[in-house]
Amino acid sequence: MYKQAAQAYQKTSQVAMSPRELEANLLMKAAARLQLIKDEWANSSLAEKDDALVYNRKLWTILVTSATSAESELPQDIKNNIATLGVFVFKQTMTVMTTDDEKKLDTLISINRSIAEGLRS
Repeated sequence: MYKQAAQAYQKTSQVAMSPRELEANLLMKAAARLQLIKDEWANSSLAEKDDALVYNRKLWTILVTSATSAESELPQDIKNNIATLGVFVFKQTMTVMTTDDEKKLDTLISINRSIAEGLRS
């Protein structure tokens, strides 16, 4: 019963949430997943690492696609900045995957947290 109530609340809060707040929450969720993988790097399986990185990459693909679309009302300079940042995130993700260096996650975590904070302000 409590689980159903919590799920209902979560669905309602997502509907009532602004798109900016939803994006901020998703970026923070991705940052938290990446932080957990970084903290548990030695004990994490390749699949767990890949899952966190793929989640982040998919999120950024959606963010970049949405922000840079013709329908987006963002100014062109912001669209360009988001696209550039997205390319950097994709390259950094590949670097983490190919170097097996958990310290490389710091940049991705920091970017997600910074963008989320900006969306919330």
